[in-house]
Amino acid sequence: MRKILLTLPMLTLSLFSIAQQKTDPAIDQKVKALLAKMTLEEKVGQMAQITLDVVTNGKDRFSSYEPVSLNEQQLQHALVKYKVGSILNTANNRARSVEVWHQLINKIQETGKGRLNIPVLYGIDAVHGTTYTAGATMFPQQIGQAATRNRALVYKGAEITAYETRASGIPWNFSPVLDVAPDPRFPRQWETFGEDPYLIKELGLQMVKGMEGNNIADPYKVASCLKHFLGYQVASSGKDRTPAYIPDHVLRDMHLPPFKAAIEAGAHSIMINSGIINGVPVHANYNLLTKLLRNELGFKGLIVTDWGDIENLYTRDRVAKDHKEAIMLAINAGIDMSMIAYDYERFCDNLIALVKEGKVKQTRIDDAVTHILTLKYQLGLFEKAIYDSKQYPKFGSKEFEQVAYQSAAESITLLKNTNDLLPLKKGTKLLVTGPNANSMRTLNGGWTYSWQGEKVEEFAGKYNTILEALSNKAGKENITFVDGVSYKMDGKYYEEFDKGTEEAVKAAQNVDAIVLCLGENSYTESPGNLSDLYMSDLQTQLALKLAATGKPIILVLNEGRPRLISKFEPKMAGILQTYLPGNFGGDALADILFGDVNPSGKLPYNYPKFPNSLVGYNHKPSENRTVMEGVYNYDAEYNPQYEFGFGLSYTSFKYDNIKISAEKIKATQEITVSVEVTNTGNREGKEVVEIYLSDLYASLTPDSRRLRGFEKINLKPGEKQTVTFKLSKADYAFTNLEGRSVIEPGEFKVKIGPLSKSFFVE
Repeated sequence: MRKILLTLPMLTLSLFSIAQQKTDPAIDQKVKALLAKMTLEEKVGQMAQITLDVVTNGKDRFSSYEPVSLNEQQLQHALVKYKVGSILNTANNRARSVEVWHQLINKIQETGKGRLNIPVLYGIDAVHGTTYTAGATMFPQQIGQAATRNRALVYKGAEITAYETRASGIPWNFSPVLDVAPDPRFPRQWETFGEDPYLIKELGLQMVKGMEGNNIADPYKVASCLKHFLGYQVASSGKDRTPAYIPDHVLRDMHLPPFKAAIEAGAHSIMINSGIINGVPVHANYNLLTKLLRNELGFKGLIVTDWGDIENLYTRDRVAKDHKEAIMLAINAGIDMSMIAYDYERFCDNLIALVKEGKVKQTRIDDAVTHILTLKYQLGLFEKAIYDSKQYPKFGSKEFEQVAYQSAAESITLLKNTNDLLPLKKGTKLLVTGPNANSMRTLNGGWTYSWQGEKVEEFAGKYNTILEALSNKAGKENITFVDGVSYKMDGKYYEEFDKGTEEAVKAAQNVDAIVLCLGENSYTESPGNLSDLYMSDLQTQLALKLAATGKPIILVLNEGRPRLISKFEPKMAGILQTYLPGNFGGDALADILFGDVNPSGKLPYNYPKFPNSLVGYNHKPSENRTVMEGVYNYDAEYNPQYEFGFGLSYTSFKYDNIKISAEKIKATQEITVSVEVTNTGNREGKEVVEIYLSDLYASLTPDSRRLRGFEKINLKPGEKQTVTFKLSKADYAFTNLEGRSVIEPGEFKVKIGPLSKSFFVE
């Protein structure tokens, strides 16, 4: 048993200095006074959130007639009779113009204020731009933003999203996603910043700050909503909303830090994991929602469910015998607001009955409603619930679009460049083919103008697909297009059909090179579940048949998760990962292919090579075994196709002169590490400098390494820059089996690029 050098009371108090969320005494007093005037029915109504379709004209609660319009009778029933305090989503799963949003929300606010003039809190999933507003600026999805490693770009994108969301009359955004997502099978990996907690924490902070600023009552800011607390994307099956088994020390070390940092930064709301951890649905987990989130982390904001997740405690998870018991479990666990979606009467009636029966305490109701009313006051909704759209002249502007383009350009990751095939020379004749070559839908992915992204083509016609961007860049006379393979656009979106593979092979005879655009159609959540991580059979066959022509192939990957390409990767001359780059992904890719932009993206996850080898970059030592000689050969090597942090450039960078401030330190001391980086090529370029730390021996088997810092720098040819990092006790510590953060004496190693240095903690 190793000696523990330093024991810190709790992880939450050791890795971060938890700043209690600031409260405004004036707001506190207003909330207290208002709460005293409210009936039980009014309080319970505040805890209910419904989807917009429920209060529109339509054949039922699940759909709306077009053009969308509010139903006065349904509005009165929901907002006046049942006192519902929050609405979310769009109608008919379709984006709306700014003008339509203002018409809808003005009427909702007018009807819903009730006798006490309490405004309705409207929320939306604006996850890579203002999802449901036509004409809004669409950025790369979070996975692509993670690849930029550019804090400033992430901040600016969030700031623009807040501006355009408020321009739509909506003050509450269900973003950012802070899930740690190491599993490429999971259908929501692309909604995250990847597989590393430090990377997620750093970029999540930028997104929260960009959206919230210093005052969410600012008409250009919104309240953020962290999601999905906690441990959502590590389900054992790899499929959405299925059980996960996570030891407490792993939950604390790997999944908690991004949420904790965002809470410390003042994030105002949080959404709960729809799944199950260690047999307990998170929506019914008092230990996570009250003991950890409220008491230990000191979170004072609003806790909201995900879609229909209180009902799921009964209908899906079977931990409640009926809807009423499900409500009791969730509210007593710590839920403030239920994203009911549809059957709000049942929620409200049952919760009122539970209070009268003493099964939910009045104090718990008052606590929940306090959080809701506080957020409404903090947003300034009592003073002005919606601002004139004329106050937002930059909505969808060229200025905003330039930031989206820059984000896409810095996200695209060059993975292979055999014999410096790239950048292409002007005048190169290209065959452009593959199911992702001529689709705005695949460039954007889900949560774009509609939930699954299936309506993108209706709203994004003015932007350029990869084919259109290449035609503009190279000249139409130099571009030949053949689909080869196409997606089916109804039913299961991932189904494909052969639209002309042989025609593509024939066309390849008359060009200099092939741009092969493969990947996935848009999806999110459970519709994106899959059982085979390999690139689809039809796309694989297209790649192999084109490779047989002997023409150099540039593989362009456009996908939400890393689909396996090992069956044909050796035959590709160049490979670029575009992730889901948004409306300007085609333009950014064309500029990179022809050398107007030097690629600088870095992978935010390990890109696996085989379906049974999904090991993260920070794997345990036992997950990288050498092959035993003789009859007992076994396959246990660490073998990703491409590793976390990998990404090529059109120039070259040299790392020199790594220095550490001390070879021996005490556990409470900082250590400074510096390195010199030189651009040794003939092109200006951006380089991401990352520092990794390894605890070489510990009482719990350590990770092989963990990211502990990164900086993105720009260097001209021959230019040199010294990059410095500081490591502290938060970086040396880990959580033990007793749930305590400890630092143990011993040897640590830092690694920057190809260089490393060791130091000892005494």
